[in-house]
Amino acid sequence: MNTTTFSRSVLLMAAATLFSACSGDDDDSKAIDLTLLHMNDHHSHLEAETFDFAVDTIALETRTAAGEDVAEVEVSFGGFPMITTLFKQLEADNDNVIKIHAGDAVTGTLYYTLFEGEADAAMMNEICFDVFALGNHEFDSGDNGLAKFLDHLNDNNCGTTTLAANVSPASGSAIADGYIEPYTVIKVDGEKVGLIGIDIAGKTKNSSNPDDGTTFADETATSQQFIDELKADGVNKIILVTHYQYSNDLELAANLSGVDVIVGGDSHSLLGDSTFSDLGFNPVGEYPTVVTNADGDTVCVVQAWEYSHLMGKLDVSFDKEGKVTHCGGSPLMPIARSFQYEHGENDTRELSSMDTALVEATLTAHPELIVVEEDQNTATVLAAYESQTESLKAAVIGTVESDLCLERWPGQARSLLCEAANERVYKMGSDISNIVAKGFLMATPTADIAIQNGGGVRVDVAAGEYTIADAYTLLPFSNTLVTLEMTGQQIIEVLEDALSNTLDNNGSTGSYPYASGLRYNVDASQDKGERITTVEVNSRVQNSWAPINVSATYTVVTNNFIASGQDGYTTFGTVFDAGDYVDTYTEYAQGFIDYVKMLSTENETLNLLPSDEYSTQHYIATDGCDHNTTAGCGY
Repeated sequence: MNTTTFSRSVLLMAAATLFSACSGDDDDSKAIDLTLLHMNDHHSHLEAETFDFAVDTIALETRTAAGEDVAEVEVSFGGFPMITTLFKQLEADNDNVIKIHAGDAVTGTLYYTLFEGEADAAMMNEICFDVFALGNHEFDSGDNGLAKFLDHLNDNNCGTTTLAANVSPASGSAIADGYIEPYTVIKVDGEKVGLIGIDIAGKTKNSSNPDDGTTFADETATSQQFIDELKADGVNKIILVTHYQYSNDLELAANLSGVDVIVGGDSHSLLGDSTFSDLGFNPVGEYPTVVTNADGDTVCVVQAWEYSHLMGKLDVSFDKEGKVTHCGGSPLMPIARSFQYEHGENDTRELSSMDTALVEATLTAHPELIVVEEDQNTATVLAAYESQTESLKAAVIGTVESDLCLERWPGQARSLLCEAANERVYKMGSDISNIVAKGFLMATPTADIAIQNGGGVRVDVAAGEYTIADAYTLLPFSNTLVTLEMTGQQIIEVLEDALSNTLDNNGSTGSYPYASGLRYNVDASQDKGERITTVEVNSRVQNSWAPINVSATYTVVTNNFIASGQDGYTTFGTVFDAGDYVDTYTEYAQGFIDYVKMLSTENETLNLLPSDEYSTQHYIATDGCDHNTTAGCGY
């Protein structure tokens, strides 16, 4: 591609000259077509993942061990080795290509926990993005952590420009000197294209960890400010690269003059047609979504889902005045030419070559699905990081002061480390589950209270050194932390739902609720609606305990499994289904690791909580036996 990139400083130095020559530039301008290849929110998800594809309508020859038809196959899709191939192929096949990453490259998997952005930067540098816009999670390790990540990103010949027009680093911030630009201008086929970066202000300030003094300006006002600056410099093709959520992008477009394209992120929005819903995914809008700006001109809005699952390809045509005359394209999902099926119990096999061809033809009948081979250099770089994970997982991140017992229900005697007669656990339940809930609360600055199901916490924790591997053994699932806005009455109903799942519905004992910043009495001998009493709140465990206000609104952090209504948490599910939640995209194990590291930084150990912080303050078993007064009850 014939492109030249201008920094903002160079443009400002020449502003007067450019402005005076503006009419001359217009006379020489021409219509051009651009191809924007983009992704966002990969969140340290570097490897391919899988989905199940029904093949019962395809006449496959393969049979299971029982002689039955194969009902479904496992499809490997996405991941940087295949995504990189797709970027390279499309860049080679198209003219006037600009490659864009719309933020939240980091936080979410063990690759970030262990390598602190180095592995993410190495993958991104295989693609060589032209621009990268900061997301809120880029600030999770403070300005220092962001600077380290950007150092890795710039340790190559790619020349990726990091954009964040509404971010002003604090004096003395590690990113204060030359790390970020408000915009860049790329010259494409003789025409200047301006790209402005916008980060989501409130979410970054309140839910991440930017340095004190690093500020985030209003998204709309900042966008208009720099659109106007670029227009004054003779740039009439304006692309916003936003980490601001799909619905916000649509509103932003309507309120701005001069914007042409918005390439976004943050909401993890899958845009596209029925191809994706047919595969069991959930598209929320058209790709591209075509709206109009404040001038009545066309604006093309796109986003490319999450986790390196796919790449967006947006084709935009501009007339000589810089107005959008057409935009099209689609998300493109790379898939592997290999399909697994369950031949028998604990026996997974690959389809024959003939059946593989049939499945491939069925999938690729959808133009959004493309069979690609892994980029070998990217795969080799990723394998090098993967090979280091076992040794790095052994890194000590803290110290456990005393044995921490695992329990689900008080008196269940499930712990393998603590005696069944342990008075504390018998009366109030699990030590470690309460601590996990507090860890989630401390890792989520916007939350008032935390709720965690007992079954999501898997092992006792013995006194001694504590490692990253220990945290992933304790919390092994791929859950993320989400926050929900709920009334006090809804919170009480959540607790009642959790108990009812076991007592009334024969559900898992793992639904027993543990909490931080929230405590209550439990009488399992009562009917649903009367089991939870004396509910008290202490927001972030920073104040005094007070009765919950049933009409007040609280912010609750929990894992996305029970937030979506699983394990009997139906009231959570109602709020979640209504969309009244925010997914932090922080894996719950990562949240606990952050808490342990925070304790270590403060020279504190992982230890038993004070008794007044245990969420179950008083427990009566199903047979009416009071655990506070009688020993040897069941649960």
